[in-house]
Amino acid sequence: MYKPKNFYKIIRQSFLVIVTVCFSVTFITTAYADDSANVVRGGLLYDKWYGITNGDIPSGTNPAYPDTSKKKGKDSWRCKECHGWDYQGNKGAYGNKSNSHFTNYKGIAGAMGADTGKIMNLLKDKNHNYTDKHMTATDFMDLALFVSKGQVDVPKYIGLNKAVKGDAKQGEIYYNTICVNCHGFDGKKIKDMPNLGKVAQDNPWETLHKIRMGQPGEKMPALYALPIQVSVDIVAHALSLPRE
Repeated sequence: MYKPKNFYKIIRQSFLVIVTVCFSVTFITTAYADDSANVVRGGLLYDKWYGITNGDIPSGTNPAYPDTSKKKGKDSWRCKECHGWDYQGNKGAYGNKSNSHFTNYKGIAGAMGADTGKIMNLLKDKNHNYTDKHMTATDFMDLALFVSKGQVDVPKYIGLNKAVKGDAKQGEIYYNTICVNCHGFDGKKIKDMPNLGKVAQDNPWETLHKIRMGQPGEKMPALYALPIQVSVDIVAHALSLPRE
């Protein structure tokens, strides 16, 4: 049976982690707190919008999706499919032509801080092709809020070589007090997904996005309101979990 390192030390430090989290949340500004839920929902839409909206699920491939790329049908309509989990597009993890997700489209990092109205207009242009049949006005706004306010400079924390600039020991404490009830100490508890260790090792960028924004259609908590380093540290620990 897998046991976490320094188990009893982790238990003793759990109370400190909880106090730290509560302290951090207390000092979120009112403006940030007011739209943080919308930003997180936008992050879920970026992941797989048709998994949480009431709009039409695309039956064909997005007209703007390159014919030479490898995805078809509804997968080609996912924001992350062109722009990547690291938001860097052709400058990031999806920029290698050998990658099955390669489209050669640019990322969304340049839209950090951009006007949400302009972002919504872009979502409806010929390069994206989203319409009111796909998303409501609220959906468009939430997605735009994520693009403008929800991104972080992912390359600052995770390199193209998958090196994660986090504290794995601190991440173990966070993981074992926030994530363990669903994922288990070994990351194998959820049976309808690959082991968490494998997910993190194969795609640390996706892992970071889902830690911050949650999982579409699931009750996974989003850690967006906490300092980014908390999420990065959890990714660093997840890399050490069993792959098989």
